[in-house]
Amino acid sequence: MKASLAERRQAGLTALYLGVFGMIWFSVPDSRPPLGTYLVVGSLTSILVAGIGALVVLRAHREGPVERNTTTDRRYLVIFAGELAAAGFGSVLLAVIHQSEYIPVLVGAVVGLHFLPLAPVLRDPALRVLGVAVCLAALAGLIAGLVSDVAPARVTASGIGVLLLGYAIGALIRIVVRRPGR
Repeated sequence: MKASLAERRQAGLTALYLGVFGMIWFSVPDSRPPLGTYLVVGSLTSILVAGIGALVVLRAHREGPVERNTTTDRRYLVIFAGELAAAGFGSVLLAVIHQSEYIPVLVGAVVGLHFLPLAPVLRDPALRVLGVAVCLAALAGLIAGLVSDVAPARVTASGIGVLLLGYAIGALIRIVVRRPGR
């Protein structure tokens, strides 16, 4: 069964957005060896996946218009605004109390939580799994920061980068697998 125009557009947008944000997360931690090479490869791969996602969106756009749902768009924007407000306020608070090293942990937890209400809005139940996994990466960073000398950002950001990149690649694979003859 061939992926519909709307499914291809959504997969392209997923790959585009999560590829860009994956690249951003890969750029957060200190790039000292041995992790540095992996962070660069992760960033470059994320950019490539985002580019492929953009091409999928452009191709879908050329094939015809996709019906927009203003209610869905509004819900998405409310969730996104809430995410930005929570992450921004929490980051400022952590900076004020001189705990800036935990900002990536907080932002990661907020990002993970924002996927939970987005799942029904975007009609993608797997976003709940991604959300829980991102929250677990943030928790791992918190624990690493509290019990060791490993920077919380190193664990949180690299983990979230891998999760977002993996999900973006998965979105592209799903539309390819749905095409007949492949």
